[in-house]
Amino acid sequence: MLQVQQVSKWFDQRRSVDGIDFEMKRGEIVGFLGPNGAGKTTTMRMITGYLTPSTGQIWVDGLPMHEQSRQARSKIGYLPETPPLYPDMTVRSYLRFVADLRDVSVREQKLRISEMVDRLGLQGRERQVIRSLSKGYKQRLGLAGAIIHQPELLILDEPTSGLDPNQIMEIRQLIRELGEQHTVLLSTHILPEVSMLCNRMLIIHEGKLVLDRAADHIGDSLHENFQIQLEVKSKPAIVRSVLEHLVFAHMEFQYSDTNEQQEQLITIQLTGVDQEDFRESLSLLLAEARIPVLEMRKEGHSLEDLFAKLTTDSISSKETNVSSVDVTDTPETKGDTSK
Repeated sequence: MLQVQQVSKWFDQRRSVDGIDFEMKRGEIVGFLGPNGAGKTTTMRMITGYLTPSTGQIWVDGLPMHEQSRQARSKIGYLPETPPLYPDMTVRSYLRFVADLRDVSVREQKLRISEMVDRLGLQGRERQVIRSLSKGYKQRLGLAGAIIHQPELLILDEPTSGLDPNQIMEIRQLIRELGEQHTVLLSTHILPEVSMLCNRMLIIHEGKLVLDRAADHIGDSLHENFQIQLEVKSKPAIVRSVLEHLVFAHMEFQYSDTNEQQEQLITIQLTGVDQEDFRESLSLLLAEARIPVLEMRKEGHSLEDLFAKLTTDSISSKETNVSSVDVTDTPETKGDTSK
């Protein structure tokens, strides 16, 4: 659906984006993360055609943005951090205006506007002036404008920024629903949001892509050994005798009664010799010994740990090479415009 190939962007001899390279398949919801000034917004503006890459190429559904910009942009819905709303318009007049800009035929406009009002929870506010809407409803209206032309690719830049907790939950639910029918690239500073909504994540730091990985493989990104925490009920002496010959993990035992012949709750931290998942082998071994397992939980670093490591460490390996350029906002990268 989306191909970004070796894309870079320079501003006044400063490199804001440096050789970004990734793809998105249809139906994916991909989180796009990075600290302030990392190049996220610049990248999204190049994807949407608002900015032209200095080098590299972008394809949307097979259409080259540099050669067929209008056709490529027709397949994209873009919601910037501050939705491009016109405060003196009503909700309905704004949606009609955006539908005109997006070449929605007059015959289809009434149906599309009605669908957006229902889908985004704007019922009863069609005639309300936009300036009187709450921030949450303005975000809803911005989303409605972004998808009214039924785009295949949806780009969302900080869609929950500045919302209260109830509004955040509402917008997240909307994004989940949109992900069922659209390919979504979601930029956010709220890391748990990525875990809840996305099946893959990209992390950018100082203009370079430092991670492209499925959300459920965070631990692999830090090259950590596989870890689990195990809770069993048995005699420590028996458990030790069963597990003492393990070749795939190191162990740490915790239990309250020092008498190892006393049956009790035992917590065991097991760290593998590599990243291989050894839970199945361990389960079979304990079942054969008739040791009841009360809990087996995979341990590992959180997304916060991963983000902090990748965006603060000096990374120089091939996989995570990071530019040393200090990127700051320039006049050319500030502000949102509506097309």
